[in-house]
Amino acid sequence: MDLSIQVQIIALWAVFLFGMVFHSQLAMMPMLYGQDVAMPGSSGKMPVSHLWLMLGFYAIPMVAIAATAVTAAPLYRMIHFGLTVVYTVMNFTHAAMDLGVKPIEWYQIALMVIVFINGILLNIVAFQWMQ
Repeated sequence: MDLSIQVQIIALWAVFLFGMVFHSQLAMMPMLYGQDVAMPGSSGKMPVSHLWLMLGFYAIPMVAIAATAVTAAPLYRMIHFGLTVVYTVMNFTHAAMDLGVKPIEWYQIALMVIVFINGILLNIVAFQWMQ
């Protein structure tokens, strides 16, 4: 088991999670100044399905961190690499969609670019680990 590469993967997943939590936190900061952060046309109630999707989006990397800490099985390495690619694609899509929000919140775009670059690094390290 190559602990150094597993430690790198765990660290990169942690950076990803911090980035996404900070992305959510930044979106809510205007509330501190009395600004409305509700999505236009929203009913004021978040669908329960969205809460479950968000839970899954954050829980899967948490499980990946724990699994990476305890296993280096070849099958897991392949699944893990695929997972990192899926998350990188989702982050790219998310950043692209944020460019469509008017007005564009450039601080959010900057953060999503950092998270995306971190995802590319995670892909590279996960690919090396899979080999």
